[in-house]
Amino acid sequence: MIWYDEPADDWERHALPIGNGTLGGMVFGRIRDERVALNHSTLWTGGPGSAGGGVAGSTGGYAGNWREPRPGVLDQVRRTIAAEGSMEPGAVARLLGNPAYATTGSIPGFGAYQPLGDLLLVIPDAGPVSGYRRTLDLRQGIAGVSYVADGVTFTRECFASNPAGVLVLRLAADRPGRISATIRLACPYGDISINDGKIVVRGVLPDNGLRVEAVAHVSAAGGILSEETDRISVSDADAVTVIVAAGTDYALAFPTYRGPDPHEEVAKRIAAAHEHADLRAEHVADFADRFDRVRLDLGPLPEAPTSQALATYTGERPEDRGLEALYFQYGRYLLISSSRENSPLPANLQGIWNDSSSPPWDCDWHANINVQMNYWPAEVTNLAESVAPLLRFIESLRAPGRITAREMFGAPGWVVGPNTNAFGFTGVHDWPTSFWFPEAGAWLARHAYERYRFSGDEAYLREHVYPLLKETAEFWLANLVADARDGALVVSPSYSPEHGLFTAGAAMSQQIVAELLSCTLAVAQQLRADIVWQSSLARALGRLDRGLRVGSWGQLQEWKDDLDDPDDTHRHVSQLYALYPGDGPVPADAARTTLDHRGDRGTGWSQAWKINFWARLLDGDRAHKLLSNQLQESTLPNLLDTHPPFQIDGNFGAAAGIAEMLLQSHAGEIHVLPALPAAWADGSFDGLRARGGHTVGATWSGGRATEVRIRADRDGRATVRAGDVVVHLDLRAGVEIRQNVR
Repeated sequence: MIWYDEPADDWERHALPIGNGTLGGMVFGRIRDERVALNHSTLWTGGPGSAGGGVAGSTGGYAGNWREPRPGVLDQVRRTIAAEGSMEPGAVARLLGNPAYATTGSIPGFGAYQPLGDLLLVIPDAGPVSGYRRTLDLRQGIAGVSYVADGVTFTRECFASNPAGVLVLRLAADRPGRISATIRLACPYGDISINDGKIVVRGVLPDNGLRVEAVAHVSAAGGILSEETDRISVSDADAVTVIVAAGTDYALAFPTYRGPDPHEEVAKRIAAAHEHADLRAEHVADFADRFDRVRLDLGPLPEAPTSQALATYTGERPEDRGLEALYFQYGRYLLISSSRENSPLPANLQGIWNDSSSPPWDCDWHANINVQMNYWPAEVTNLAESVAPLLRFIESLRAPGRITAREMFGAPGWVVGPNTNAFGFTGVHDWPTSFWFPEAGAWLARHAYERYRFSGDEAYLREHVYPLLKETAEFWLANLVADARDGALVVSPSYSPEHGLFTAGAAMSQQIVAELLSCTLAVAQQLRADIVWQSSLARALGRLDRGLRVGSWGQLQEWKDDLDDPDDTHRHVSQLYALYPGDGPVPADAARTTLDHRGDRGTGWSQAWKINFWARLLDGDRAHKLLSNQLQESTLPNLLDTHPPFQIDGNFGAAAGIAEMLLQSHAGEIHVLPALPAAWADGSFDGLRARGGHTVGATWSGGRATEVRIRADRDGRATVRAGDVVVHLDLRAGVEIRQNVR
């Protein structure tokens, strides 16, 4: 339970998020002027119908206002890098970028994620208030408010139901006839009509003609309900329920990205949502089913309000342990709320929550780490269904990505750059330090392979994973070049995200491509597919530079030449991709040296990444230090991560990092408590997932495991490591084994 003793002042810092994976709300908990800021995940400007938005794909992602196809210019950049060793980002952007962003701050037709509007309530003053409490129940997915005024206890609950597809707000009191309120649905995209207890807003986005509909159905137990021009008022009721449904005609369908008018679906959801008690029970059962899969006990939860517990947190006190566990579970809560199996789009830079028509970085999907980080905790924290919208999104990028691969690179396969949107943008802009990262597609493809590694579903491997890996590998086989320095195959031009010069063979580029080709070859061999093509993969791997050089001061080099500055503290530590989320092997001493010099500070997501790095290096105390830094420096009072501003990847990355401290399975064995910090001397967890289809729990005391619990999805054998104890277990599907490791 997250809780506060005062209402929210600010959307970003104080309001509390609820969501069903598509429809989201930020609940303020104000006493007399309640606000629930609303979002729908498909409400995007840009794309087809907008200025500069035509057919997805093309060199820049859209037809119009972009340069013609130019693979010859790519060869020119490669020749310059081969001759001179590097190029300035600005020079490359002028040659390869699509002009717009660097001068105007926007990409024609790209658009941005938009707020849906606000559910607003004006509640009559009942006098002085006491006992105010604002809560977010993570297990049930319910935001609540309670207070006493004029001797009456008033309560409020708000939740977003995935089964019903609606958001529900309920006002009640412990005495009859004491609930009065005026309700408005403030949505700027159309005309408002009132009919039969419903506030209906129906219209289009002026930018692209996207159809939007939102309905708030107001009902009261007792009292009088009256309808006005743009609002509904209730007086002297025992309780009031407001049910909100919304939709657009967006569809994840290249090239039109349009589906049916939302009216029928919205009306159907409103008609089906009747009794509050039934809606609540159905929602809680659904939400808790997912949340309850993982339990983590590091100590008692904070007794103080969450904002106070965070403000006094140092990371060094026993009472801090409960906040750390709460923060882990909050990350899981946010993933359940922003990404479900039926979500039309994956979680973006702010999940599904946004209150600005011009949000930071368009509230898009940054594919040079951020969208990937959003899904790091999904498999290991037992929320596999949450990956489904990401996998569908990746699949949807292949069609426009083929156009960009052909027109910009003259290559087969598909590609996507560091920024993408709801409309299949796979091209580039021209901001020098963030426009180029064709390795993004390969990094995204690993999520599909990880889904197989955790599930063991061979049909999924054959029908979905392998075709994706193969097409991604085909692009890279056509785009690797022989390095004039040593003849090895390298990526050129190569740019370590947002840092340094354009070169050939930067570490991250090489590590990602090496991982892709290795995984693709392994899967092809497992499936006995494309035997002749396997030889091409094997030859390329044999010549490929793996990007794992140790430099002059003991660091893992970020670039193929030894260019690293030991005083550089840049937020990206891209040269350690192979350490995490990759599987290595990585020279451990060089990785430690790199991290020591980069330092323990950074933006929220950067510190979260470093938690995972140190966990993979089996240094629990250093991982815990990064977690402490993130809570103290990059966490807002409502526990949302801040870059700044709010960016949700830090929440997800930290949750993954905590899981990585407790359980690792990337190296072919189940390693329990691999990076347990001294601060977590005693505790337990259950429900984390290991690759191979294993659900794992453990209890420890004095920093050592006392019991390990494993339940397998299928019969087989597993090697389990806990401290200096290694056991080999025969597992039967569905049967839990409890192994004493004292």
